[in-house]
Amino acid sequence: MPLHVHWCQAAAGDARLEQRKTSAVSTGANDERRWRLITALFGQVERELEAGLLRHHGLGLSEYRALAELAGAAVGELRMQELADALGLNQSSVSRLIGRLDVAGLTRREMCPNDRRGVYTAITERGRDRWRDAEPSYAQTLKRALDHAAMNRDLSAVLQALRA
Repeated sequence: MPLHVHWCQAAAGDARLEQRKTSAVSTGANDERRWRLITALFGQVERELEAGLLRHHGLGLSEYRALAELAGAAVGELRMQELADALGLNQSSVSRLIGRLDVAGLTRREMCPNDRRGVYTAITERGRDRWRDAEPSYAQTLKRALDHAAMNRDLSAVLQALRA
């Protein structure tokens, strides 16, 4: 009798284990599907923002975001690494980005007074004005892009979760 009980318990345990495996695979597939939807939404919105900023303000999306980060910083400046982290870019990409903004007179680089290895980038008044001019257009384009994406049945669920 005890052998039978152990066998039944083992069978039940195997069934529970199999159910957990199936559930984990199902959850993994759902996570992958959700992630694909999020990246699809992100890509669609990014393309619309980029096009609108270029068309109306002559700014790329990364340029706009760099100006926005700098405008929002306490004294209008950030270390290059802080800006890179905020934008999700590597140091080299941010250096090239800030190089373009420097040439346009929208930012300027400054050495850290306490650490000569540290480089800051600061927004200029011209850069702040350019960001202010572009900000309402960015906000309108973002709203329009998200509203447009909400018409897609698959993306609408993602948007509902984000906007909740």
